[in-house]
Amino acid sequence: MRILLLSLNYSPEPTGIGLYSGGLAESLVRSGHEVQVVCANPHYPQWRLFDGYRALAWSTSVEKGVRVTRCPVYVPGRPGGATRIAHYITFLASAAVPMWRRARGFRPDAVVCVAPSLISAPLALMAARAAGAKSWLHVQDFEVEAAFATSHMKAEGALARAARTFEAKMIAAFDRVSSISREMCAKLVEKGRVPGTVYELRNWAELDHIRPQPGSAYRAEWGITTPHVALYSGSIARKQGIETIIDVARLMQGRKDLTFVVCGNGPTRADLEARAAGLDNIRFLDLQPMERLGELLALASVHLLPQRADAADLVLPSKLANMLASGRPVVAGVHPGRGLAREVEGAGLICAPEDAQAMAEAIARVLDDGEFHAACSEEALNRASDSWSREAIIGGFSREIEQWLGPNSPSQSVVADV
Repeated sequence: MRILLLSLNYSPEPTGIGLYSGGLAESLVRSGHEVQVVCANPHYPQWRLFDGYRALAWSTSVEKGVRVTRCPVYVPGRPGGATRIAHYITFLASAAVPMWRRARGFRPDAVVCVAPSLISAPLALMAARAAGAKSWLHVQDFEVEAAFATSHMKAEGALARAARTFEAKMIAAFDRVSSISREMCAKLVEKGRVPGTVYELRNWAELDHIRPQPGSAYRAEWGITTPHVALYSGSIARKQGIETIIDVARLMQGRKDLTFVVCGNGPTRADLEARAAGLDNIRFLDLQPMERLGELLALASVHLLPQRADAADLVLPSKLANMLASGRPVVAGVHPGRGLAREVEGAGLICAPEDAQAMAEAIARVLDDGEFHAACSEEALNRASDSWSREAIIGGFSREIEQWLGPNSPSQSVVADV
């Protein structure tokens, strides 16, 4: 099958949607499909154009068997409501011609659009119609509701109504839709999709690269001498609620056996560092190379997964999969009954979101009860193997898309180099 993927974010972005869009395309190629991608020049999570790319240039290359066309995009230094929308609109504009050319030259059987950015979804629909292909929308993040939850956009008013209307029309317009958790799939049904047209396509753990390790070279490299480390690793932005970790570190200053490590980049990191001024039990470090992710995660005695209370079930943090694969307990800020709570159950503890005292108490319990720590560690590893295997997840999606397209949908023409 020939698949055209439209994704604002793509490899070599080391975290978030780009990591998984890249992995999906590469895995589908290994499964025997032909895949082409239209994406933006890489910029996340630093919100800065990666070295080696030109801000106003398009480029095309073959990367791990995938033909990738990269498009220029406005990258705001501190993304907010208006600047984020401008970011999305520039991608919509710069990707329009490449998508049209791929539709007419590549003649895909299916066009897959990854949201965010939902604003670019009309391009995927246009390309599908031009190629006579079917369309698939994959929702990594309910960005409209997340924008309301994180105050990037007011929940009332003409703009909010327009955003909700646009979201509803896009979700309804695609032949198939998918999302990354049971709860997010249920939300697609709430928004009007027929259940049989919704597919759960989870993000996966890198089980080939991430294994439980007794220690980490990062301890010596970073001069960490405490027996325990509470680790957050990932992007640093508003929707993560990472400011809670600063408050937890302040509450737990009396514990001389514990260091908090926030490892990542993003638009709110400077604000967090300022908030942590004067604390000697917390370290801020840059996001590390993907090839050392297993070693980084092995640094943790416990992984921290804060979340804003009003963002529950709008996203399922992709970093959770690799946390579990490292065989370490997770402390997550989420109310009982939410999707994230279900994923963490037995592999760690949940606590009230944005509640520093509750998170501090959960961390203390995990660290101070050796038997409980060991039981959570074992369950985390089992959960990763059972539910987050890349081979199983991509294999299932590959079979699903083959069955969906059917035996009479092979491409009608030879790939054209346009």
